[in-house]
Amino acid sequence: MPVLPLPEAGALLRPFAPADAPSLAMHANDRGIWLNLRDRFPHPYSLADAEAYIAMVNSEEGQRGLHLCVEVAGEAVGSISLLFKHDVSRRSAEIGYWLGRAHWGRGIATAAVRALADYGFAHHDLARIYAVVFAHNATSGRVLEKAGFTLEACLRHAVTKDGHTMDGMLFALVR
Repeated sequence: MPVLPLPEAGALLRPFAPADAPSLAMHANDRGIWLNLRDRFPHPYSLADAEAYIAMVNSEEGQRGLHLCVEVAGEAVGSISLLFKHDVSRRSAEIGYWLGRAHWGRGIATAAVRALADYGFAHHDLARIYAVVFAHNATSGRVLEKAGFTLEACLRHAVTKDGHTMDGMLFALVR
């Protein structure tokens, strides 16, 4: 598992450790974060949820992807993952990420996306990395664009979250 420094002082991507659970739970327990993620991300987000997530990413199941902690000043403040695809999509990976609200607007998410995408292309046989962003989350779309991704499509009525069906915006970075 890599350790990838980020341009923000004291920020890096690294493997998760069990000791990260309290900080992860604190930052993840935010409805505003939950509204922009898949339903498998719980809300409220408890310490038990953080412990289970860290155990999963450090298990054999978790090794099918690349899951890293976003650390700032020694504290776990978010997560970023590459989920490797299979069969005819075997040279593709989906990127997903979230960052604690206290760290928004500092370029950390953009730097994390750029660093993990660069690592993915350098160390895996990938031709494409993509993300689907909920249409109401323009900020995440800007993160991806600043990291070099291009908006490829609007997937009409593709996602349902919190009782609302909406468009998904497909962004991709190709080698």
